[in-house]
Amino acid sequence: MTNSNRRRVLASMGGALVAPAILSGSARAQGTYPNKPVRYINPFPAGGATDTLSRLFCAKMAELTGQQWIVENKGGSGGNVGVDALAQSAPDGYTLGLGGIASHAIAPTLYAKLPFNPRTDFTFVSTIWFLPNLLVVNLDLPVKDLPELIAFLKKNPGKYSYASAGPGTTLHLSGELFKIKAGVDMQHVPYRGAAPAMQDILAGQVHMIFDNIPGALAQVRAGKVRPLAVTSAKRTPVAPDMPAIAEFIEGFDIVSWTTLTGPAKLPTDVVARLSELSKKALESDDLKAKFADLGATAWWNTPAATLAYRDAEEARLAPIIKASGARVE
Repeated sequence: MTNSNRRRVLASMGGALVAPAILSGSARAQGTYPNKPVRYINPFPAGGATDTLSRLFCAKMAELTGQQWIVENKGGSGGNVGVDALAQSAPDGYTLGLGGIASHAIAPTLYAKLPFNPRTDFTFVSTIWFLPNLLVVNLDLPVKDLPELIAFLKKNPGKYSYASAGPGTTLHLSGELFKIKAGVDMQHVPYRGAAPAMQDILAGQVHMIFDNIPGALAQVRAGKVRPLAVTSAKRTPVAPDMPAIAEFIEGFDIVSWTTLTGPAKLPTDVVARLSELSKKALESDDLKAKFADLGATAWWNTPAATLAYRDAEEARLAPIIKASGARVE
């Protein structure tokens, strides 16, 4: 990201408290939802890609509604701690949060027991964004590309490690899928989020990470890590020179996707209003550009389509997770 783009993104993020814009007279007169601040639970720590992108989205929603959208970071257990808090919140539309592939498509298979039902304990309003992960390695690791990494790991089974944002995240699943398909042995080191994981990559405590591309690209552009490949089936426009792992390992395809989610039994009128607002936000040129600067694609779906996509992703990923042997008791 250029300095000017970075300043623009940071300026739009603000703090954890996203300031409201002035609501138009007609909307104020209608007294439509929301008429007070909205709490938005991000189930990952501050500083990572989900945090940056969530704050951009909430800033746009605040602009459209004239109400504060307060981002609360509640990390832990691969996102499950924050998601559980969301499931237990009042279904009044004033506590929403970030759902997605980790908690709602991977976790049902990965975890022997969850404190929530990923399908029935939530209301799915819309998808928000999708993005690939980027495999980066510590600069001290003596490899320059993906084939060299695979050969190096095969010569050194079990001696090297990859970090993740916790069990059940796409960072974790990308690593497990890579181990299976590349036939290599690596140690998994889970963290409470992508930001602390990346810090240990930079410090040389862990050797590599399949990080969400916004966080990884920032470190690549700073010259602090070496990029090798993206986890999507095809190359990404934000880093067109970076090969896809699928170019070397057939069928490799993992992308992160997220949803605007509420607790079960949100009133239908609130869901309809949120769907309308999220569509306006995600189809706005300014938010799309800010997302693209960070490697993400703004992505809106209806509530029904979002739920159907969740169902399909759980079914697609279940055999991959089971084949990996990954399991959290």
